[in-house]
Amino acid sequence: MAKINGLAIEEKMGAIRELYHADVDWHGPHPINRLSGADRVISDFWAPLLGALPDLERRDDIFIANSFNGGDWVGATGYLTGTFETTWLGIPATGGVINIRYGEFSRIEAGKVREVYLILDLLDVMRQARCWPKGLAIGRGSADRVPGPATRDGVTLETAAPAESEQSLRLVEAMIAGLMQYDQKSLESMGMERFWHPDMMWYGPAAIGTSRRLKGFQDVHQRAFLQAFPDRVGGNHKARIGDGAYVGSCGWPSINATHRGPWLGYPATNRRITMRVMDFWRREGTLLRENWVFIDQIDLLLQMDVDVMSHLR
Repeated sequence: MAKINGLAIEEKMGAIRELYHADVDWHGPHPINRLSGADRVISDFWAPLLGALPDLERRDDIFIANSFNGGDWVGATGYLTGTFETTWLGIPATGGVINIRYGEFSRIEAGKVREVYLILDLLDVMRQARCWPKGLAIGRGSADRVPGPATRDGVTLETAAPAESEQSLRLVEAMIAGLMQYDQKSLESMGMERFWHPDMMWYGPAAIGTSRRLKGFQDVHQRAFLQAFPDRVGGNHKARIGDGAYVGSCGWPSINATHRGPWLGYPATNRRITMRVMDFWRREGTLLRENWVFIDQIDLLLQMDVDVMSHLR
């Protein structure tokens, strides 16, 4: 996708269309959601986006690939960057640079993109455009631009040693199994210190933010998340792949839970909810050092009867 950088809009459209299978099954964040076929993806997603940011460039911080359940998958995260010239999705243009954080998983079939799952941090776009939704809490974590890997080796274009990829995947699977040991009382019941580097970094979405070290992660995100969704269970993974020191996972939805406590400033509804989630991890030795996290917060809030997009109308 980085091949579009520097092209005129018409050339970008042609290059993007060339990537997709005619019958691509595309899943994006709310309010875009599911689009069927390359024509719809171009007309309903790319055309409005490029109209708003005509000089848009894609900059991958992580780019990994491997197979999952018989399919060939690519996972990527980074930023779409451009000059925000006209309103997009109701978000007012700033006339200046805007950075749209993305997480994306694509299944490749016969050299074409056949299936896509994409989360854009639209709340962060609203933050940059100074139109933060009224009533929505501002997270305790840092809201700065999320960096790529500290090792600057996240774009993996060569085949990694299978043993390295498998070690990374096993570590993530063990960590997730630990998360499922939560006794709904104590964070220590999950034993997370077994899996995380003492100086871990956790890069969450807007309204949560970035944290450092296990205690920082617990204070910024985990404690509040488990109070809000104590019975959460994972599953429905579209892809989970290891590539060298990196692992990526995508579920659509990834989490099913009951909303039993306050979340992002809004009270419990006691409703069943689902979450679209993506994660990318970097392993360092035998521990996880960095974690990039995406949640379709706008879709989640809508299930809590909070229509974030309505404040833009």
